[in-house]
Amino acid sequence: MADLSSVTKAPQVEPSQWAAALSALITEHKGQDVSLLDLRGINNWTDFFIVAAVTSRTHMDGLERHIKDFCREKDIEMFGSSRTHKTQDDEWRLIDLGSVIIHLMTQSAREFYDLERLWHNTKH
Repeated sequence: MADLSSVTKAPQVEPSQWAAALSALITEHKGQDVSLLDLRGINNWTDFFIVAAVTSRTHMDGLERHIKDFCREKDIEMFGSSRTHKTQDDEWRLIDLGSVIIHLMTQSAREFYDLERLWHNTKH
């Protein structure tokens, strides 16, 4: 597990370091089956995906709040507000940090969209 205190301000830190710290943060706050996908060299619009399952909308909201607090503390820019993929019960929330894209999904949405399979050529 990454040490969250070792990450300082984002501009001086590699995205891989704060991606690992954010994965640890999500795990610490009970995000389930957290995957960190390394997309460097595969596309030119982001470096990492973090994919995690949530247990409820309340859990999703809480994780998003912890992520926003972390980003504010570390001076990591969030692009726009988080975007919700409109499914029946708010099953997928996307948080765009530029170099890191976070996907918070219900287990059913995660199984349906299967992002890890779509990005199977990535380093985990």
